[in-house]
Amino acid sequence: MNPAQKALWFVESHLADELTLDEIAAIGGISRFHMVRAFAAATGLSVMRYVRARRLTEAARALAGGAPDILSVALDADYGSHEAFTRAFRDHFGVTPEAVRAATRLDYLKLQEPITMDSTAIDNLQAPRFETAKPLLVAGISERYSCENGAGIPGQWQRFHQSVENIPGRIGQVAYGVCCNGDDAGNFDYIAGVEVSDFSDLPREFSRVRIPEQKYAVFTHRDHIATIRRTINTIWNHWLPASGMKAADAPNFERYDENFDPLTGNGGLEIWIPVRE
Repeated sequence: MNPAQKALWFVESHLADELTLDEIAAIGGISRFHMVRAFAAATGLSVMRYVRARRLTEAARALAGGAPDILSVALDADYGSHEAFTRAFRDHFGVTPEAVRAATRLDYLKLQEPITMDSTAIDNLQAPRFETAKPLLVAGISERYSCENGAGIPGQWQRFHQSVENIPGRIGQVAYGVCCNGDDAGNFDYIAGVEVSDFSDLPREFSRVRIPEQKYAVFTHRDHIATIRRTINTIWNHWLPASGMKAADAPNFERYDENFDPLTGNGGLEIWIPVRE
């Protein structure tokens, strides 16, 4: 089993228990940083949001089935009070627990069913090369994403290509897609940008990130850009756990050179994963 599969098993078999990201990561045999990224790569969800959604879904089932005591349902879902549970339930489903209990049905709710994960991975993943990259300054367009809404990244690249000529001090023709400032909930900043010589003249509408000197495992993705998620899933859930290396808590990025065609999505790219011994 890969780390994401182990996490899914542990969550589903301990849903009624108190769960922490540290515990889930330990079951997978990896760090918190690695688990957040591995689970997101495999499922498109953050670990703890999945836990919350599953608990609220089971709570909704209990309420629709006529549970007489909402506080008991709240406690079973790991909420300490009726108020905290009601607030989380309403934020997630858009209705109150009382309304679901009165309706006695669930067909109008977006429930989170257990994920049965496809464990298939790329069987021809090319072995990476290892590089210690020099410090890098990247400037471009930044957006904040969660694991669930990363589908907006292609549109972000379109906006980048429309404005890249306005970025001063550009070095070379390589473009970078930088994932940084990630948190335990699976949120992260994604910067579509280019290398620049400095940030002193950078207009305010552009974001910036300093990438320190770091050792990377560099993978080549030769297929269409639309299949990149499967490659990333294979790296985080199969290659990295088997490699004997650890994921470093640093930005990871895609590198698009002159062979990549942004109009067709063909031409290939590199995926740079920060690692340590």
